[in-house]
Amino acid sequence: MRYRRFTPEFKRSLIEQLLSETAGPTELCRRHNISSGQLYTWKKQYAEGTLHHEPSREAELAARVKELERLLGKVTLENEFLKKAVQSSLKRTEKRDSSLPRIAPLSKAFKGGANS
Repeated sequence: MRYRRFTPEFKRSLIEQLLSETAGPTELCRRHNISSGQLYTWKKQYAEGTLHHEPSREAELAARVKELERLLGKVTLENEFLKKAVQSSLKRTEKRDSSLPRIAPLSKAFKGGANS
């Protein structure tokens, strides 16, 4: 299936028509055979300034901040998971190391008797 490609100029003109209220969203969608969801996606992009040929510096920075926040959240979750795994591992080793006194292995043969 081939997807249609729309130029940024076409998208901007459509959104400007929508914002100037010369045509309603239903009419624009029907006239240009696009979905209403696509129209509102373009409207959001227009508001963010990403429909221009060169994205504005603010839009670039906002996108970068959003990406960095996503990465920070991911690393934070991984960090918490690893902390819990280490704590769980330490608890298991503590259980193996019982508080009961250890008995030294018998290296010499037991000879018996009271003063041996």
